[in-house]
Amino acid sequence: MNYSVNDLKVILAKAEQAAKNASEQVYAKYGTDHVGACGFAWVDIHAFEGKKLKGNTKAGKALKAAGIEQNWNRVFSQWCNWYGGQNIDIKEAGARAYARVLEGYGFTAYAGSRLD
Repeated sequence: MNYSVNDLKVILAKAEQAAKNASEQVYAKYGTDHVGACGFAWVDIHAFEGKKLKGNTKAGKALKAAGIEQNWNRVFSQWCNWYGGQNIDIKEAGARAYARVLEGYGFTAYAGSRLD
């Protein structure tokens, strides 16, 4: 991985800002988050430049140092922390935007969600 921990922190901040912006756009569409279903959203980060991410590799250690943790499946995962409401549509929009930013930097990332 050619990114330092500080580089990763900048990338993650860009991803979070994109997630916030996308969530705000969907919120503005509804004008409230008291519509639709409640749920959770997150982003799973599986690979970097086509190579599976593992916790004991240079890339995995750098992600951990930048604040991304592995979940119980040993996949690096970022829960929706950019939106405090419960509407799953709003959270999913943010998760998709977050994943797109990471993909622009060579990561394989997917938005995930589940109903509450």
